[in-house]
Amino acid sequence: MKVKTILVSQPEPKVENSPYFELQQKHKIKIDFRPFIHVEGVSAKEIRLQKIDLNHYTAIILTSRNAVDHFFRVADEMRYKVPEGLKYFCQSEAVAFYLQKYVVYRKRKIYVGAKDFADLSPLIKKYKDEKFLLPASDQLNADAPVTLNNLKVDWAQAIFYKTVMSDLSDLADVYYDVLAFFSPTGIKSLFKNFPDFKQNNTRIAVFGSTTQKEALDHGLRIDILAPTPETPSMTMALEKYISEANKGK
Repeated sequence: MKVKTILVSQPEPKVENSPYFELQQKHKIKIDFRPFIHVEGVSAKEIRLQKIDLNHYTAIILTSRNAVDHFFRVADEMRYKVPEGLKYFCQSEAVAFYLQKYVVYRKRKIYVGAKDFADLSPLIKKYKDEKFLLPASDQLNADAPVTLNNLKVDWAQAIFYKTVMSDLSDLADVYYDVLAFFSPTGIKSLFKNFPDFKQNNTRIAVFGSTTQKEALDHGLRIDILAPTPETPSMTMALEKYISEANKGK
């Protein structure tokens, strides 16, 4: 069956040269973007109930841009003046680059990992006497606590923001040939909004093994899977599938 419409369960890309727009033009298809989940900040009051005092910590571990935004939001709400000597351990270059939105880079002590949380291990080990705070979401990957516990450092985790399922009721009567998912929560959101969802001829695209598992657990048939050695991104996986499905159009 040919593909004419795709719903991507993420916000629309802000860059003009997004591969999604190229895909749309090349195959003359319609791609819509709609986040199935969104992030909501936890109040300073709730964070205090987690027994978190920002003055206690000498180093902050930042795993995402959301973590950066919500750490500085909470600092502001708590009227905490961020000290110049505070150390920042960023999971990736992208997170470290985003940090510049809040701090003057050259004046700060910023340590950057390659990509995965475990890549920060040598850096954290080097500064093992610091008191580390990990501002995170309510759905933190298990590898972070495991890595920090194995390093035997003084650290605390605090929930600074939560992943919430979006209201999708306006999509009840809208049909798409392909639905693309990027997280287990996205799949959960689909079924929370539409408990009687029947896949029928809808193709399901998933990114990542945890998303794949969630889809299978909900009885979905997976038609498009990424990343694979051949298709490391969702857009490449969609491109491959559409090229096959729309042959002879």
